[in-house]
Amino acid sequence: MGYYDETEITREQKKPRRSFKPILSSLISGVVGGALVLGVTTFTNDQQPSSTENNQAVETAAQNGNSTSKVDTQAISTSSNSIADIVDSLSPAIVGITNLQAQTNGNFFGNSSGNSSGENIETGTGSGVIFKKEGDAGYIITNNHVIEGAQSIEVTLYSGDKVKAELVGTDALTDIAVLKINAEHVTVVAEMGDSSQLRTGEDVIAIGNPLGEEFTRTVTQGIVSGVDRTIDVTTSEGDWALDVLQTDAAINPGNSGGPLINMSGQVIGINSLKISESGVEGLGFAIPSNDVLPIAEELMNNGKIQRPFLGVGLVEMSEIPQYYLQEQINLPEDVTEGVIVGNVSPNSPADEAGLKQQDVIVSMNDQAITNASDLRKFLYTETEIGEEVDVTLYRAGEKVTLKIKLTNRDATNA
Repeated sequence: MGYYDETEITREQKKPRRSFKPILSSLISGVVGGALVLGVTTFTNDQQPSSTENNQAVETAAQNGNSTSKVDTQAISTSSNSIADIVDSLSPAIVGITNLQAQTNGNFFGNSSGNSSGENIETGTGSGVIFKKEGDAGYIITNNHVIEGAQSIEVTLYSGDKVKAELVGTDALTDIAVLKINAEHVTVVAEMGDSSQLRTGEDVIAIGNPLGEEFTRTVTQGIVSGVDRTIDVTTSEGDWALDVLQTDAAINPGNSGGPLINMSGQVIGINSLKISESGVEGLGFAIPSNDVLPIAEELMNNGKIQRPFLGVGLVEMSEIPQYYLQEQINLPEDVTEGVIVGNVSPNSPADEAGLKQQDVIVSMNDQAITNASDLRKFLYTETEIGEEVDVTLYRAGEKVTLKIKLTNRDATNA
């Protein structure tokens, strides 16, 4: 089934993106490995928008003290009341996340004047889970879309107290972000489980803050409805095929960034998406823990994810009229799949290899490239920084193969 137009995948904070129709003469898009925004998105974020009627924190039972414990998953697995025990044990590791952004003043026409009131206001909320305590810091995993664009981030603890969080690092493509708070606020650290061991039909629960803090730490139960699912999403870094777990545990706006938990009390996924369409129920998705942890660790080490950099802006062939492809780009009629180079970043690997605007890339290392998502997936999962790749393309109707040596984006001036 398609996930565009009639089907809406909800996330947590961002507004639906406007459709992008490139100007034929320039074919300008974003840059692979950088701010690459392609296509049309009907994905809306599951982060609950701020409401003037519901800004106050919900006070919960206070839990003070500086001692920290790991969730006793062995005791949980042998308990006769495991779900209640999981909730009791893990709840102190579940936090609320508030995205605070500067308030701007609008002019008569409703446009921003660029003047800030000096006060950051709530623009969305989500959930998170404390997964590590190290030295004087506690670390929280949440979704990138929960905190994207934030000027400051506020964390609501199990006690109901609110503390400021520091953004350690974030990755838009995989929708993972890591935050840091003072270790004195950490009393329980959640245990991450092995998502590769999950089987369809296993019981799971989700804990989070649907619709904001009014329903803080709401618990929902379901099963693993499917493993090895792939959902096409559009992010601030471009289109991406996100590998996810499917569950029918209720995931609502505000749940994003919260944990999906197995019956041993282990976090086996980070809730991120749901399909919200009339007549559709129980289609929620979580990023598997085995995908989350390597990203989180790299973010903690480097603050960002280092990926091979090509240095081109891309335009989907589907967005260009057929007559233009044939008359202006001289693309052979039998070439129906590929991705068009919209621009080439100066001093990038693509620039140095001689890639040009309006080249149509059809394969890399003999692997077919049908669209921008294919190219990005190949680049980021099948290649490494410093590797040389063969890029096959059509230029003015002629088939050409170029060798391009990939670099780290930071190694160029682009």
